[in-house]
Amino acid sequence: MSPAAGPATGKLPFVIWVLAAGTFLMGTTEFVIAGLLPEIAGDLGVSVSHAGLLITAFAVGMIIGGPTMALATLRLPQRRTLVLALAVFALGHVAAVLSSSFAVVLAARVVTALATGAFWAVGFGLATTAAGRGNSTRAVGVMMGGLTLANVVGVPIGSFVGQYTGWRGPFWALAALAALATVSVGRFIPRTEQRGQVSVRAEVRALRQGRLWLALAAAVLIMGGVLATYTYITPLLTDRAGIATGAVPLVLTAFGIGALGGTAIGGRLGDRFPMATTITAAAATAVTLLVLIPLSTSPVAAVVLVFLMALTGFTVNPVVTSLAVRYAGDAPTLTSALTTSAYNTGIAAGSAIAGRALSSSLGLTGPALVGAVSAALTLLPLIVLALSGTARPARIVAAQHTHAAGPCKDETPAMNTH
Repeated sequence: MSPAAGPATGKLPFVIWVLAAGTFLMGTTEFVIAGLLPEIAGDLGVSVSHAGLLITAFAVGMIIGGPTMALATLRLPQRRTLVLALAVFALGHVAAVLSSSFAVVLAARVVTALATGAFWAVGFGLATTAAGRGNSTRAVGVMMGGLTLANVVGVPIGSFVGQYTGWRGPFWALAALAALATVSVGRFIPRTEQRGQVSVRAEVRALRQGRLWLALAAAVLIMGGVLATYTYITPLLTDRAGIATGAVPLVLTAFGIGALGGTAIGGRLGDRFPMATTITAAAATAVTLLVLIPLSTSPVAAVVLVFLMALTGFTVNPVVTSLAVRYAGDAPTLTSALTTSAYNTGIAAGSAIAGRALSSSLGLTGPALVGAVSAALTLLPLIVLALSGTARPARIVAAQHTHAAGPCKDETPAMNTH
């Protein structure tokens, strides 16, 4: 397996850390709902299962809205797109907390998801361009580190605060932090000219890359595997492992720490050893989830395996994201949005299948079995990618793309790989 790029060296541009702060907020709002469902259901007068539609709505909004918003904002300056996305994100939370209607809150979640999709689509492309190809996976890892840090800090704190202030408290906090992030992005993201030379047709032509779809398939399957288990991890921990309900947030924090560590590992190794890193991590995830089934009766083993599930599973994410953007050649915006959609497709599908497994004769271990199968299936597209060779340059499909933060240092015309 040949390295796809040179070693990741040097400091990353500050803009990448600003973008990571934005992904932290958006990751928090996506996952904190799981810990606030009882409070939301009671306050809005719906069942907990009905309130769970708020999670589904956000995922669907990301799946559909990410690519749509990427194309809709393609010709806007990147800084303006990021500022608008954060502003809409903040207003969506304000609209939710000011309403007592479940339908309005549901609609606000969809709008918030659209803004999140636009931010991530532009942000990932901007991060990889600013870092240069040799550091692209590392840059994506830092951005996704904001997402995983949300599971370590944002989600547990939001869930804890929500138990005392109600679900509106964390939503007010997210709105205020998003407003602050809007100001920060407006100050620190470089001003660029309107991207008038960017071609929608060229972006769509990027979808002809077969390797792109293999990377997206891997993203769907690995995220589906991990989140299928994570979505229903609380009943497994309390009813099977015998862990007290009050201690569950600590276990979720362990999951977040593992996810953060996995993202960092993938970001560091992915540029030099993309396929070795992803194949090893996906195989380890499948084994971990499979072992979780018989060993989840032990509290200690359950906590360790939840940590390892996140550590190994999230190692894959920055690598396949970076590969997808690379395969898109010089048209990364739509591809970045599709990558985000792929992860959310995995979340939505994995959670839905796991829910059915939980209600079946498999019981509490059903979601872990679904996760293990999905993680194992991730090996199929990854092995095909390894055999096809990731070091081959992707065909440039939009030769006149205007970069937001200057050209990559090693940017040269790529050969047609057909």
